[in-house]
Amino acid sequence: MSDNSYLKDLILLRNDPSKVGAVREAAERGEVDAQYALGLIYAEGRGVTIDLAQAHYWLSLAVEQGDADADLLRNIVGSQMTDDEYAAAKRLRAGASLRVIGRS
Repeated sequence: MSDNSYLKDLILLRNDPSKVGAVREAAERGEVDAQYALGLIYAEGRGVTIDLAQAHYWLSLAVEQGDADADLLRNIVGSQMTDDEYAAAKRLRAGASLRVIGRS
């Protein structure tokens, strides 16, 4: 997946959860396509347990970089979330903000 083909390769994640790590690493580096892909991975449980808070978090990062498709998917995910899941997503965002501030 070194050619940034995260979305094309998502089908592999249905049977190979080991692929998730590479997508996560790229998402953590700030690659918008990987952030979208990781949001989708968590939303659909591709190689991981479904986690709507994680999905919302990663999609939000992609939205901040201008990804319109991530915005659409985040709205869908958000409509399926419980209040607790949404609160968890907010905590993830707050934690990420603290980590960025700590690096400054």
